[in-house]
Amino acid sequence: MKLHPRLSSALRASFFHLLASLLVAALTAILVFQVWYAWPLDEMVGGRTLFMLVVSVDVVCGPLLTLVLWNPAKPRRELIQDLTIVAIVQMSMLAYGVHTVAAARPVHLVFETDRFQIVTAAEIDPADLPAAPEGLRQLPWTGPTLISIRAPRSNEEFIKSLDLSMAGQEPGLRPGWWQDYALALPEVQQRAKPLSALDKVSPAKKLELDKAVSTAGIPASELLWLPLTHARAMDWIVLLDKKTGQPRAYAHVDGFF
Repeated sequence: MKLHPRLSSALRASFFHLLASLLVAALTAILVFQVWYAWPLDEMVGGRTLFMLVVSVDVVCGPLLTLVLWNPAKPRRELIQDLTIVAIVQMSMLAYGVHTVAAARPVHLVFETDRFQIVTAAEIDPADLPAAPEGLRQLPWTGPTLISIRAPRSNEEFIKSLDLSMAGQEPGLRPGWWQDYALALPEVQQRAKPLSALDKVSPAKKLELDKAVSTAGIPASELLWLPLTHARAMDWIVLLDKKTGQPRAYAHVDGFF
């Protein structure tokens, strides 16, 4: 069946608009999933779902508006005006979506007593940032920073910390408690466990653990592990270099057993 000339032209314009929108979405995805939400943060924090939601709406709406407004019979000036409005609407939607994703981005990977905790920008009160050590008063934009938390400085602070934790504000969410990761390295090495402690995991999880060990790039005997947590996910572990304490790989394995 032959399409109406106006509809045929509009479909062609909408198709090219869709291709351009997909290209922009792909470039945005590189920023989101290679910098802000590098695996496994996209799964643990929910960045993948959030990104797909905001970008899919943007990718669909732009070409759809072009399909509705495109008409080759319109004067050139009117057509350019319509497409400009569509572009402004679409870019505004994309900017808002990226802002939403950025506001929820992971900013720190915090060693806290016996685990690592993922901290996102949305969980930090900007008013508390001046209390952080110098160098940590600005939330990073190039991926999460590896840090640790200090010990309480007094009994009063310890009791207050317990009260805050009971209220849902863990020490890792308090900038005034942050410190350089190197200061906690001896405790990290003391608290971390050998991979042999995971010998009893299920066969499916054993395969995932073996894959993580392979990704780490060093012998299993040179690796330790600790639980990796976030409010959305408590069943991950991080594999650490025994000598340096640096994260080498991650596995979707429950570290609390």
